[in-house]
Amino acid sequence: MGFKALYDFLHLLNKNNNKAWMDANREQYVAVRDFFIDWLDQMNRRLATIDDLYYDTPGKKAINRINNNLMFFPNKPTYKDHFGAGLDQLSKQGDFYIELGITESSIGGGYWYPDSKKLKSIREAIDYNGDRFVQILEAAPFKKYFGQMLPTESLKRAPKGFAEDHPYIHLLKRKSFAALHFVSLEEVCAPGFDDRVEQIYLALLPFRRYLNEAVSV
Repeated sequence: MGFKALYDFLHLLNKNNNKAWMDANREQYVAVRDFFIDWLDQMNRRLATIDDLYYDTPGKKAINRINNNLMFFPNKPTYKDHFGAGLDQLSKQGDFYIELGITESSIGGGYWYPDSKKLKSIREAIDYNGDRFVQILEAAPFKKYFGQMLPTESLKRAPKGFAEDHPYIHLLKRKSFAALHFVSLEEVCAPGFDDRVEQIYLALLPFRRYLNEAVSV
């Protein structure tokens, strides 16, 4: 079992996206899922050795459900086209996110459209020490793997309590703060993928720590 088998299963699922097919192929799904959980367990142990503040996240806790939430998104297919998981997961947002899918695969983290309370805390942190956040965004490792934060909707005017001429107004107007590094199927299946995941984790760590500290105040 390996990542190629994981992708092969996702392609089959995408062509047969219904409960009857999943039930008939449950053993194959469980085998692929167990492989992914085992790999997550390995990465969980590995990342804990390089980050003293790492939050232990076993694979079974890290992995996301493959079912789409049809109650809130009734027009989506029954099953997702990817396996997703969050390591270093104190909460669902701010974790180290890994997604392996047939449309795209990516590794990253941050806060994607956080609730108003978290967003307010992040803005207050930027107001207090935005220079530190800018240094993180301009650091060579972050630029190498992510380039910049993911595009997001932004306010047309300064958020309440902040001046329009604030030196970091372009950051304060943002509605989300997240970064992703996209990887190809070939990269995932090649030897050394675990090393690459570790490098991306370290490159993203200052960014994630800054945001997590902001929302915890």
